[in-house]
Amino acid sequence: MAPPMSAGTFLDRLRAEGATVVEVGDWEHRNRNHKGPWGPVHGVMIHHTATTGAERTVALCRDGRPDLPGPLCHGVITKDGLVHLVGYGRANHAGLGDDDVLRAVVAEKALPEPDEADTDGNRHFYGFECENLGDGVDVWPAAQFDAIARVSAAVCRHHGWSERSVIGHLEWQPGKVDPRGFAMDLLRERVRDRLK
Repeated sequence: MAPPMSAGTFLDRLRAEGATVVEVGDWEHRNRNHKGPWGPVHGVMIHHTATTGAERTVALCRDGRPDLPGPLCHGVITKDGLVHLVGYGRANHAGLGDDDVLRAVVAEKALPEPDEADTDGNRHFYGFECENLGDGVDVWPAAQFDAIARVSAAVCRHHGWSERSVIGHLEWQPGKVDPRGFAMDLLRERVRDRLK
């Protein structure tokens, strides 16, 4: 059972891993904690935004949409590799997912295919939204992919987790496709190499 790290420690860990971080407003105090607890945390979840344009993407992830209030993640990773912190605490990013997947993440085992949505993921995962259309054509620049690996490794290093604690939204919830455009196993290999 891992309690979430403090906002200050989170920032320090990301920077120590070499991520270039942009603090957006009062990110440390923006959360959905009034909707339920955040923690214990068990992993890092990666998403794509289905948007273009860094400024628009960061604003959307910070403020949310009419049907889904922000923050929609903890950090937004734009195409240039910058990590924009937009919230800290419970965030609307994971939604309901498969309890079998959560058990596999906790045990750091191979993930089963998600086939139900019965477990609150917003409580248990750090979330990073990554600027990409998610159409399978939009490119993932090297700087952005490197930043995704760095932030994932930073969180894993702090908690003593392996790369198996990094999952994609598509591995959590049936019907989700994000992140589309790279294989999660490739990202986990990169995280594993950073953790050596």
